[in-house]
Amino acid sequence: MRQLFHTPEGVRDIYGSECEKKLHLQGKLQTVFHSFGYQDIETPTFEFFDVFSAQVGTTPSRALYKFFDREGNTLVLRPDFTPSIARAASQYFSHENFPVRLCYRGNTFVNNSSYQGRLKESTKMGAELLGDATADADAEIIALMVELLKTTGLTEFQISIGEVEFFKALVEETGMDEETVARLRQMISSKNHFGVEELLLEQKLSEEQMQALSQLPQLFGSQEVLEKARSLTSNEKALKALGRLEDIYQVLEFYGCQQYVSFDLGMLSKYQYYTGIIFQGYTYGTGEPLVKGGRYDSLLAHFGRPAPAIGFELVMDQVMSALERQQIPAPVTKGRTLILYKEDTRPLAIGLAREHREHQMDVQCMLMEEGRTLEDYKSYGRKNHFGGIVYPVNEDEIRVINLFTDEVQTARIQDLR
Repeated sequence: MRQLFHTPEGVRDIYGSECEKKLHLQGKLQTVFHSFGYQDIETPTFEFFDVFSAQVGTTPSRALYKFFDREGNTLVLRPDFTPSIARAASQYFSHENFPVRLCYRGNTFVNNSSYQGRLKESTKMGAELLGDATADADAEIIALMVELLKTTGLTEFQISIGEVEFFKALVEETGMDEETVARLRQMISSKNHFGVEELLLEQKLSEEQMQALSQLPQLFGSQEVLEKARSLTSNEKALKALGRLEDIYQVLEFYGCQQYVSFDLGMLSKYQYYTGIIFQGYTYGTGEPLVKGGRYDSLLAHFGRPAPAIGFELVMDQVMSALERQQIPAPVTKGRTLILYKEDTRPLAIGLAREHREHQMDVQCMLMEEGRTLEDYKSYGRKNHFGGIVYPVNEDEIRVINLFTDEVQTARIQDLR
């Protein structure tokens, strides 16, 4: 039987300094979630198929990893956190009369086509605000996203905000069939202005309807976009959706993050459960969004607890890629120390290590191998991001080597205790 020593297509190993940086950054980001009052929740890696069924409006069935349990139930690896959180919230917070704030981190699994070049397993962090239908809730979620991206070290990024109700109101008024609306949705999402115009010319539309829909691929930019959109339609539902965006922007000004926000009324999500604003966050050097999400006021009703809700996910793989491409050093853990010893100083070295660990310091002990020099261990330390080497010479004296400056100091044992 042929042995396999590599990962399947679409997944990868993360190790060494990359793994260390990723885990440390996740810890910092989790602190930001907590600072906004969000509480941790963990949901299973796999769920019943119905949690992600077509009725929910999530990932297409062909893109799900499906398998069976012993009773014959169809299970899937979660492709998306939002339905899982909605299912759990409906079960455990059904009697809660105040908004519920939840945050999470974990991996999702989507069986993308190999031609898309995307990872099939991705690490996500995110938040869901349940039971709050206000524009303040929308603004809080966007402000939280801004704070998270700033915490990663990124300085140049933009969160584009759309409104699915604006598009829905316009197409409902036209009476176009579902197939035509699906084609139109795809063309608008891809900013295919000429394709949109050609498709609309085939329909029997009023001049106002034609003007509003044909302009959607170009309705993106600053707050002035909302004013332009208002001038294109008299549809009450569409105007109400624009008013919601204006209310959100006013609240965002109090958070002081409006410079990171723009509007894109041609943004249309593939997830059908969104019912209001949607958003995606981008930075230069990556083609995929770092954060994405939206409002889904009808999803919890599918699990038996009707309630308004809004949330987002942050894609750690995209964040790490952006930091690398922009040459922004990812935050790392506090400096680690390598305690290097020979057999005659073993008791002293291990004792020092125990004392350092009691003070919450990261220490690695290593017995010097015969034939290796101190320079060999200095190279090892730098490669593995150690800050320094502590080398006991005898029971009373040690050498401390700073691996950043290569400075060597001699100290007495009693001075370190």
